[in-house]
Amino acid sequence: MRCVVALALSLFCAAIPEAMSRPQPAVKPTVAPPTTPAPSVIIPVDSAPAPTTTEAPAAPVTINDAISAAVSFILKTQEGDTNAEWPYEGVYRVRGEIPIGYRVGGTGICAVALLRAPGYAADRTRQEAVARAVRFVCDSTAHPLMSVDGYAAGYDARGWGYTYGLWFLLAATEPALPEEGSLSPELRDAATRAISHYVGAIEGTQIPECGGWNYARSPGKDTSCPPSPFMTASTLQALFEAKRRGLDVKPETIERALKMLERGRIAGGGGAVTYSISGKASPNDRTPGAVGRMLCTENTLYLAGRGSAEGVRGALDAFIVHWEWLEKRRAKPGTHAGPYAVAPYYFYYAHYFAAQAVELLPEGERAEYRRRVSDLLFRTRAAESGSWNDRVFPRTANYGTAMAVLSMTAADGPAPAAYEGTPLSTPPATGALQPKEDGAALGRP
Repeated sequence: MRCVVALALSLFCAAIPEAMSRPQPAVKPTVAPPTTPAPSVIIPVDSAPAPTTTEAPAAPVTINDAISAAVSFILKTQEGDTNAEWPYEGVYRVRGEIPIGYRVGGTGICAVALLRAPGYAADRTRQEAVARAVRFVCDSTAHPLMSVDGYAAGYDARGWGYTYGLWFLLAATEPALPEEGSLSPELRDAATRAISHYVGAIEGTQIPECGGWNYARSPGKDTSCPPSPFMTASTLQALFEAKRRGLDVKPETIERALKMLERGRIAGGGGAVTYSISGKASPNDRTPGAVGRMLCTENTLYLAGRGSAEGVRGALDAFIVHWEWLEKRRAKPGTHAGPYAVAPYYFYYAHYFAAQAVELLPEGERAEYRRRVSDLLFRTRAAESGSWNDRVFPRTANYGTAMAVLSMTAADGPAPAAYEGTPLSTPPATGALQPKEDGAALGRP
């Protein structure tokens, strides 16, 4: 099986920290004809007939109400011996148990959703839940299966824990957090140490020679093999944020991974990105099945000054046009089923990066894209519980709901960090995002 993204990871993936300042319009989940012309980008459509979504849309609900219900759901689903975890559940097990990488990664994603939702500074229940999660993610650095020294590659989920553990702890220690929601000095010190551990673990498990990361690698830590674009992009965004915060991140680690993401684009493929970056496209790499990794790839390259607004927009248009192929596989058994080898866990991972993509576009384009992406998200909301789930496992609604919250708060939450690396040998494509001199996060007016 090829595993989560999202952790997504992404999962985490690709990423990623309060209050929503603008009034939130009522969301109309019903599917209506678009009020503006369709995207101008030409997207290649395969000859296979598109699936039909049969679920009836839920009753209209405001975004604020949906976020509030989602936060309540996430809080109710925290679990574990110390009530500190939100494990991501997939089919993969280690000695019959959910692997620690999924437990840490899932916890990180859910906790960031609690941090990002409006009202965190005044919500003691959320603050206590996040503090417990911080303790768990910090303590997990001592788990044998989160060690770099014991890493032997192969199929291994600890990388998702590294990425989303790092992303979460950076968000939980963000200086901009209000004092009411900040961590205790003792917990902040533990988080600082764990952040250094996760950065070093990411650097220490990068694929040799080519760069990037993959949870499903050839055996042997020193064996070179193709990286995964969605894991590589998610991990890069976490490293961008670490570097923005002043941490010592090896530039060669980032540069190698960025080059691999650039190699993942399929020449003449309408913006499609290969599932595994090997320099060769497979029949499963066609656009309808590639939209999630297209979004995380184009967003990440854009943040690094190596992409373009056109690339981000094209990936977003592809997501909207081909969304029903993702929906066809949502909450279905199995993983990579035909005709495009789409796994269920791409669904809310793709939604998160679609919402991120909207906020990277010019301001004048965002409102309509927000509406379209929001309409699609609300078509899969469980009205009774206020949750979202893209797997057959009830537990995984924690992850799906958290990714939905992150999608709904993308317009008002912290922008993803841009990367200021070594000067490029060639200028970015037309419309590329240029890093600011002060290293501030980009993508907002």
